[in-house]
Parts: sequence; C-alpha cells; structure tokens
Amino acid sequence: MNTDVIVHPKLQHYGIATANGEAMIEWYRKVLGMTVNFRFAAPAGAHNGPPFSATFVSNDEVHHRIVFFALPGLADDAEKSRRPRVQHVAFEYDTLDDLLGTYARLKALGILPVMAVDEGLQTGLYYNDPDQNSVELNVNNYGNEWTATEHMRAAQSSGGRPRRMAVDPEKMYTARKAGSSPWELHERALAGEFAPDKPYDPRTLL
Repeated sequence: MNTDVIVHPKLQHYGIATANGEAMIEWYRKVLGMTVNFRFAAPAGAHNGPPFSATFVSNDEVHHRIVFFALPGLADDAEKSRRPRVQHVAFEYDTLDDLLGTYARLKALGILPVMAVDEGLQTGLYYNDPDQNSVELNVNNYGNEWTATEHMRAAQSSGGRPRRMAVDPEKMYTARKAGSSPWELHERALAGEFAPDKPYDPRTLL
C-alpha cells in the first residue's frame, strides 16, 4: 500500500444543490445528453435535515457524473458573483465539428452561449444553466493533450498568457460548412476574422 506518494485520482462526478431540479435535469439532458440512472427522495428528518431529492445522471458508461440535490426553499442569490463558488465546469468534445454541431443543435432549441473564445490551445463555448452556473463546452485545437499543455507552458514561461480571441460561433459554423478546415478556422479566429459583432461581457462568467 502506497502511503508516501501522491496518487492522482480522476474527477468522477460533482453535485449541484438546486431549487430547480426538473429544469436543471432537462437542460443537462438537452445540452450534454445526460440521462437519469437513479433517483431517490428523502423525507423531512432524514439525515437530520430537510426533505430533498437526489437525481444521479450520466452521459457515458459511468453510473453518475452529476448529482442534482433538489432542496425546497433555496433562493436565487443576487450577490452570487461576489461570493466564493465554483466558477465553471467544462466538458470536452473530440472534434471541432462535434462542438460546432452542438452549437447549431442547441441554437435550434433556443439555447445560446453567453461567450465563445478561441484560447489558442482550445476553443470554448460558455453557457449558463437554469441556475446560472457556467458550463464550458470545448475542443482541444491541437487534438493532443501534451501539445496543448506545452502551448500553455510556453505562454507561462514567456511571462504572458495563451493568446485568445473572442469569436462568434455562428461565423465559425458557416465557415466550416463552406469548407475551411478546423485548423484554418483556428488560425482565422486568432486573426480576428470571427469576432462577434457585439463584444462579450466577461463579467458574465465571473
């Protein structure tokens, strides 16, 4: 048994407390393909606390990736942006086509990103769920984790940060359908060709 060296476990799941249980489940079903694998309700007094329900969802072979704890009486926090919290969670796609195709599918459902950015090593679309939690959908622009890591380290060693440029995913989607390759889209994005007509407000994510 190893008791001296740090073991690096993988992130398996996270839990969200919400007063909008069904709306949250439906949003994550539409956006990420989450399905319900298990649900239970705890009556008042159980676990020495208030009544609540827990819904376990996943979009892969793992039994659950997210747990939604529906707690009656929770209130929206107008000061949420000024409090310590998890700032965002991210989900990675294998290809840019998967990411842009998801953008188009969600747009047809009336779900639009609040920000989209080519960050050099990756392209990310940022959405807000019904509780205004930030959810990032991204793709590795290099298609290789080691190369993306070296990209980040190179920016760090030069005293800066990875080059990034705000993008309009609709413009990227149109250019991809017109025949531009994923790498060409990345280079064009950093050149500012897909800049949004209206600048994003970065405070949306902070």
